Amino acid sequence: MIASPVLIVGAASDIGRAIAAEYAKAGASLILAARNVSRLEPDVKDLFYRYKADAQLMELDILDEGQREALLGKLTEVPGTVISVAGVLGDEVAAWSSVAAANHIMQVNYVAPSLLLGALANLMAERPGACIIGISSVAGDRGRKKNYTYGSAKAGFTAFLSGLRNRFGSSGLHVLTVKPGFVATRMTEGMALPPFLTASPQQVASSIISAHRKKKDVLYVLGVWRGIMFIIRAIPERMFKSMDI
Repeated sequence: MIASPVLIVGAASDIGRAIAAEYAKAGASLILAARNVSRLEPDVKDLFYRYKADAQLMELDILDEGQREALLGKLTEVPGTVISVAGVLGDEVAAWSSVAAANHIMQVNYVAPSLLLGALANLMAERPGACIIGISSVAGDRGRKKNYTYGSAKAGFTAFLSGLRNRFGSSGLHVLTVKPGFVATRMTEGMALPPFLTASPQQVASSIISAHRKKKDVLYVLGVWRGIMFIIRAIPERMFKSMDI
C-alpha cells in the first residue's frame, strides 16, 4: 500500500521524473518539489492524462533554508511518502582545493536533504503506512580518491537514513536507503559507464516502488553492486591506500 501524497524532492531530475511516473501509475497523488518547477508543468499534464494522477508543484531550492521551511508550511496534509532525489556529483578535483566546491557537494548530497527529511520525519511519525526514501550511493560504502568528497557526503546521508530507521523503527515509519550505482542521466552524460553496471532512471524507479511495497531497508538497484562493494570494503587498508580506484 502506497501512502499518498508522495512528495518527491528533486522531482525535475531524470530519476525524479521517472519516480513520479511510477508512483502516478500506482495511483498515488504527487507533490513535485524542485527548482524552476515551470519545467515540470508539462509533466503534470502528462501524468494526469496518462494516469489521472493529481500532482501539485512546489518551488524548492534544497540549499535554501527559508525555502525548506516554507515548503513545510505550505503542506496542506502530512505526506504519506517522501522521496529525496536531491544530489550532485560536482567536480571532485576542484573540491580538493576549493572549500566552496567541496561545501557545495556536501550540502546538496548530505546536509540539506538530511535536515529536510529529519523535519518531515517528525511530522510523519504517527502517519500510518508512512515511508521516507533517500537516494544515496554506492560511493558512500567506502571512500575512494576519485570521488571521496561526493562519497563522504553520501556516506553521511546513508548513516543519517540508518539512524532515522533505528529511531522510528518501533513507530512504523518505514525508511528506505537506495544505492543506485551508475545511472544513465543528464548528470552522468559524457561519462564512459559500463553497461552491465549502469541502470536507467526507469529501472531505478521501478526498483524503488517494489522495495517500498516490500518494506525493504536498503536497496542496491543492480544487485551486482552489493557484491562489488562488499569486496571493496573488505580490502585491507594497508593495501587499499595504494590502489588507484
